[in-house]
Amino acid sequence: MTQDELKKATARAAIDYIAPKLDDHSIVGVGTGSTANFFIDYLAEIKGQFDGTVASSEASAERLKAHDIPVYDLNSVDSILVYVDGADEANPALQLIKGGGAALTREKIVAACSDEFVCIADESKWVPVLGGFPLPVEVIPMARSLVARELVKLGGDPVYRQGVTTDNGNVILDVHNLQITDPLELEAAINNLTGVVTNGLFAQRPADILLLGTAGGVKTFTAK
Repeated sequence: MTQDELKKATARAAIDYIAPKLDDHSIVGVGTGSTANFFIDYLAEIKGQFDGTVASSEASAERLKAHDIPVYDLNSVDSILVYVDGADEANPALQLIKGGGAALTREKIVAACSDEFVCIADESKWVPVLGGFPLPVEVIPMARSLVARELVKLGGDPVYRQGVTTDNGNVILDVHNLQITDPLELEAAINNLTGVVTNGLFAQRPADILLLGTAGGVKTFTAK
């Protein structure tokens, strides 16, 4: 199977997983990226089964609206039943690296507000130790150099993502050459740096369910 076929399979599996949980009052959180885009397209097939969505990026919001799926501001909803999104890496504890699409802050906010977080990914994202994928860090622009120097002290090699501005008006530093053996500790340490908005480690709020697309079918993992 191609990578796109694996992504489509996991997106379809997510629809099958969440559909029985939905009712007329349900709000679905929707992530950002190529796998989430497939999920959005399939979600359109059952749009009459739930109230609406909260999107983690402007791009996802536009794709949802193109399918005539209601998109609400997070401040206008009481709760999110389930959040479905992809990942750049996932470990056996279902701790993730996210942010390849520069939407990490809004993704982290939506995940924090959701009763359940379902991660959808293809098998290339499954790793024993996080850090092979550069860790994105969203930074206030004036603090970019300050934060970069501090990230070096933490053992990383930060690279400014040229030409990228987040939906929040900030910049991204991608931190290379990390072996993240304690994701919880590193997530907190980076978030405590002055000038950092947040980083792409989802360890304090990991996924509850991982639907992993493999050549042998979609496998379901729960956090250990």
